[in-house]
Amino acid sequence: MPTIITQTERLTLRTWSKEDITPFAEMCADKEVMRYFPATLSFQETENLVNRFQERYEQDGYTYYVVEIKETGEFIGFCGMLMQTYESPFTPNVDIGWRLKKAAWGKGYATEAAKACLDLLKNTLRIKTIISVASQSNIPSINVMQKIGMKKVGSFEHPALKDTPELNPCEVYEISF
Repeated sequence: MPTIITQTERLTLRTWSKEDITPFAEMCADKEVMRYFPATLSFQETENLVNRFQERYEQDGYTYYVVEIKETGEFIGFCGMLMQTYESPFTPNVDIGWRLKKAAWGKGYATEAAKACLDLLKNTLRIKTIISVASQSNIPSINVMQKIGMKKVGSFEHPALKDTPELNPCEVYEISF
């Protein structure tokens, strides 16, 4: 049974369930949704990702959460935070991130969910500094970073994107409480 983490006016952020894997896999197989990532994901890769999210929640007390429409329960993507430890001048650090299906784009959901996550980080988890990373070409995510009050602190060549140079460099934004 999923645990509700927080709610906003329009959204519920909660832990994952097996029922989320299929709509998440459909989203992760969409080339447009995944255009700022090295590749789309198979069903098995998506299921493995959900398992990692659940493990991180159990280990750290936070993860990337399911985002659903509060009124209908419709799965629209994820938003949340994870400790990132890949090699960069900005890590290790807690990273806030999001990914939504196309039908949810342009409605302010990513910003609304990210603000709710920042509130959790600040008030419940008491994490003082949060980063967010996006490919320099990912203007929609950079816009969300700016809307939630994050400031650009630099850029770097992301080691996970070395085989997809068109996605590097990445911009790094930060907020501290």
